[in-house]
Formats: sequence, C-alpha cells, structure tokens
Amino acid sequence: MSSFRKIFWYFVIILSTLVILASLLSLVYDLPYWYSKVLDFPRLQYLILALLCFLLFTGLNKKWKVPSMLLVLGLVASIYIQSVRIYPYWFGDKAVPDAVSSEDSQNTVGIMLANVLIKNDKYREFLDLVEKQDPDMLLAMEVDQKWVEEIAGLKKKYPHVISRPNDEAYGMILFSKFPLKNEEVKYLKHEFVPSFHADVVLPSGKIFRFHGVHPVAPVPSDKYPDNKGEKEVALLKVGNMVAEEEYPSIVAGDFNDVSWSHTSRMFESEGELKNVRIGRGLFNTFDATSKVMRWPLDHYFVTGEFGVVELKRLPAFGSDHFPIYAEFALQ
Repeated sequence: MSSFRKIFWYFVIILSTLVILASLLSLVYDLPYWYSKVLDFPRLQYLILALLCFLLFTGLNKKWKVPSMLLVLGLVASIYIQSVRIYPYWFGDKAVPDAVSSEDSQNTVGIMLANVLIKNDKYREFLDLVEKQDPDMLLAMEVDQKWVEEIAGLKKKYPHVISRPNDEAYGMILFSKFPLKNEEVKYLKHEFVPSFHADVVLPSGKIFRFHGVHPVAPVPSDKYPDNKGEKEVALLKVGNMVAEEEYPSIVAGDFNDVSWSHTSRMFESEGELKNVRIGRGLFNTFDATSKVMRWPLDHYFVTGEFGVVELKRLPAFGSDHFPIYAEFALQ
C-alpha cells in the first residue's frame, strides 16, 4: 500500500469512527453538556458523511475481519439514525396540509421571520426585502434600539407593533397589518429574552393566537444570555400555554434549536402543534454565511385549524440567518 493510500485509508477510518460516535451520542438528549445538544444539529451533514465513508471504506477494504465489519455496521447504524430524523421532511406526509383554497384572503395571514443579527447594518437591504415580500406580519429578532429606529418607517404599513429592543441580542419587534388584542410580553426564563403573545384579528373577524419566541442558544456565552448548566424550558412553557388556549395558535420564531430535537418534539407534543416543514423540506435558515454547515433554526408550528398556502426561504441580507416566509389559511 502506497504512503498516500495508507494515509487516506486511516483518514477514512478515523472519520468513520467520529461520525459513528457523534451519531450515537446525538441520541442521548439528557447529557449535562452543552455540546451534546449541538450534536443534534448537523444530521444532514452526518448522513452525507456516513454515506461517503461507507462507500469509501467498502470500496477500499480488502480484508473483512471483525473490526472492519463492526465499522461498517456502525456506519449503517449512523445512516439509519440520521435517515429516520431527516426522511419525514423530504418524503413524509405533510404534517400541515396545503390550504384547501388560497383565494379567501379574508382568512389568510403571511408571516415573515427574520433574525437580523444585532451587529448587521444592512438596514436598507432588509427593508427592500420586506417591501418585496409584503407580509401581513413581520417578526424581527436580535434588534437593538438602532435597528428599531432604522426600520421605524414600517409603522406606516404596519400600525400594530410590539417592541422590546435590547443590547443582549434577544430584542424583538413585531409588526402587524392586522389588529392585535390581549398583547403580552413575557420573560419565560431570562431577564433579557422576551416572548410576544397576542390575539390577531383577521379581516374576516376570525382570531388566532400568535406566539413569537426566540429562546437562547445552547452554546455558552460570556456576552449574551445562555443556558449553561441548565435546561431550556421557555419553549416547553409556550407549548403548555398553547394547550390551554381557546383560539387556533401559531408559534413562530428563531428557536435556536432544530425541530427534530428532544425539546422541540416535547414542545410540539405538549401544545398539540404541527411542524410546517414536515413533508415540505428542510428550508435551512442558519448559517447563511456557510455553504456547508446549515440547519433549520427558524420555525413555524401551528395547531390543526391551519393550512399552508406558501412556505419559502428568502434571500440573505447580511445576517447569519436567512429570513423565512409562510402564508397560512385559517380553515
């Protein structure tokens, strides 16, 4: 075996071992380490690497002894683990059905989500994107006072506003063309991490409850709020709120979590909510600055009264998140 071939051979073995370990550890959701939660994020990347390693190893291996067979078995297990999580998004039945008709505009609402990135100064690009998409509601996250001032012109078209900017990277502002009632701003876990809750009155007079959320990221931070050494409970509290409400509900925002995580699935179950992405695709919204390391962090979850008219990822505008847009029909 040539030196290059030998080095490449060991590289494939090491990479395969790492993928297997990461895949197995990603199943353990209650480890007391923040990086164990992050292992749950790049499942598509694990799947691609596991498939690639499987093809390379089986093609290069000449001696099928016990270690070789165990490695292949581990790769097959990794492929299965990741496929089970990813498959429903591309090939499963739609958890939220398509709207029966999109012509009844009196009962439809288009909602745009955008984590603007607090240090991003592409205000004009953002406003142009909002003008082009023309959503009925806009939830902007990571806004500080400067962002609020720069996009204040939106109030001409969106007269109903809830605003809580801050310098902690968890400020939010909600713009709505439709009237908002029973508005609440809650701080479910952290002092500087608001969540918005309001009844939205559609042109038909029908009402749904909107919950705008942006829980903290799983990684520790010296500058911003985090969950170091603690579990994220804010999302679960919102799920419990939805379960007790009389109106149809939409929960939307940057969850700082993938929708296949244990926490997201518990939230979905507690609130009897449905994930709009399932059956439609991944629609990865983070990281907009990377071509490879991307996963879905910005989400819509809805109760069973809604159908989907449209779901699409929007172009980048300088943030590390792509904005995303969904239109729903209350049926």
